[in-house]
Amino acid sequence: MKILGIESSCDETGIAIYDTEQGLIADQLYSQIALHAQYGGVVPELASRDHVRKIVPLIEQACEEAGLSLDDLDGIAYTAGPGLIGALLVGACVGRSVAWALDKPAVEIHHMEGHLLAPLLEDDKPEFPFLSLLVSGGHTLLVDVQGLGDYQILGDTLDDAAGEAFDKTAKLLGLPYPGGRHIAELATQGDDQRFQFPRPMMNRPGLDFSFSGLKTFTRVTWENEVSLCQSDAEKQQLKADIAACFQLAVIDTLSKKCVRAIKQTTLKSLVIAGGVSANVSLRETLDKLGQKHRFKPYFPSPKYCTDNGAMIAFAGALRMQHEQGNEPAADDQGIRAFPRWNLEQLS
Repeated sequence: MKILGIESSCDETGIAIYDTEQGLIADQLYSQIALHAQYGGVVPELASRDHVRKIVPLIEQACEEAGLSLDDLDGIAYTAGPGLIGALLVGACVGRSVAWALDKPAVEIHHMEGHLLAPLLEDDKPEFPFLSLLVSGGHTLLVDVQGLGDYQILGDTLDDAAGEAFDKTAKLLGLPYPGGRHIAELATQGDDQRFQFPRPMMNRPGLDFSFSGLKTFTRVTWENEVSLCQSDAEKQQLKADIAACFQLAVIDTLSKKCVRAIKQTTLKSLVIAGGVSANVSLRETLDKLGQKHRFKPYFPSPKYCTDNGAMIAFAGALRMQHEQGNEPAADDQGIRAFPRWNLEQLS
């Protein structure tokens, strides 16, 4: 079964083809980072227009890479939500239109389910059930994963997502967009013990997250300390120290909540996915904690941490395989997009 995957939820246009016998046979990605960098963040209307320009040529390139024609496809999978409504509608319209033209089935994929399943693309992959930390620019979730579509959210963010906090802190420090990797790079030059940043929500039971207060603490620290700097070198070192302390606080919070969830669920596998899962310090920390608390962490390859078509094609293939042995889900053949979509609503 060969499934075309389409990802267009935000500022990456991802197209991939997954073959259930051969694995991933085509993977094309176009990033809009350069387009949005001048604005310091994603401009939804510009994102939608760029998806319109890029999506069809990328489908053609993916078919060429795989040595296939559109007629060779067995189905279409596309991100239907959550995300930017205009960007989602581009992928939904193209995905449904291709399916109609080919008289092939199409399946709507939840963006976070794509991330959740991305580590299963690797050679060393977890088996169900497992715990998942989904951590990105828009989401920070701890999910009990019992099987495909069987998800229970154990913890969510009450305000900013971790990735969003990284980006906003980077903007505060005058770093380029997107800020996450620039914070991580700058943190390698800083002293993560210079300031004692708070660990939000760690002094109360439960698995929810909160990062807005940490972001505010960062701003106050910067404003109080920058006026004391007498040279550009001191100011740059201050930025590096704040970046290091901020990153340590986020990673400490995420990792300790993961350990708390592992103990609560007694699961032995932890999947970490989403854009922030590319953070090297987070990976190193969870590897160490895994050895200490006897669980195994699984990460996607860095190229599958950010938004991509491969995870959507793979999720679509799993869902279509599942429906082969079951009664197909009701499908009104409509073009739909869900800017908000609860992961627990999937079946």
